Amino acid sequence: MSIVAIDVDAQCTFTPLCPQELPVPEGDKIVAELNAQAALANLRVLTKDAHSAHAVWAVERAEDSLQPLDFPDADLTWRRHAEVGTLGFEALPGLPRPQDYDFLVYKGVEKDMHPYGACFHDLNETISTGLIEWLRDQQAQTIIVGGLATDYCVKNTVLQLCRHGSWQVVVNLAACRGIADDTTAAALEAMRAAGARIVDSSQDIKL
Repeated sequence: MSIVAIDVDAQCTFTPLCPQELPVPEGDKIVAELNAQAALANLRVLTKDAHSAHAVWAVERAEDSLQPLDFPDADLTWRRHAEVGTLGFEALPGLPRPQDYDFLVYKGVEKDMHPYGACFHDLNETISTGLIEWLRDQQAQTIIVGGLATDYCVKNTVLQLCRHGSWQVVVNLAACRGIADDTTAAALEAMRAAGARIVDSSQDIKL
């Protein structure tokens, strides 16, 4: 049985390091906790947004974000972010190299697909990224999750993990940051309702 730590979209694009993309307040402050939770695990996963410069959902201005779109797998407009080859695509300084993780998930590569959770490429959750199958193959017993942002990609990844496996899912709040207080509070409620255990920091994780 394995303990797996997942770093969800812990990328520069979601931090003040990339102020013109989708900076989450204090998004660059989670590295120490991500590394601390990984020290409790024997396997580590990195998920990354990996977007095209020609994405159908991409807009230049923040005020044009969150507008509905008529694409089955890209529901809202978002400011350009995490384009492959840019600083925003890179993992946060202080995290391992991608080559040093045990499993990698790249999501949103197709220009008309913008998934939030790390387990499926599409919003209807029919095209697997392989993460769930890999976790089953590794006989995952406990999955510790941190990353960015709490109210979007962390939330959706956790809900997918809770729906599609019998493992225990732990959300480490110190290793997460959210975009807004109201949506973060709603995300925490949804994750608890799905069966995830919420802890304040890695020190509170009892395995």
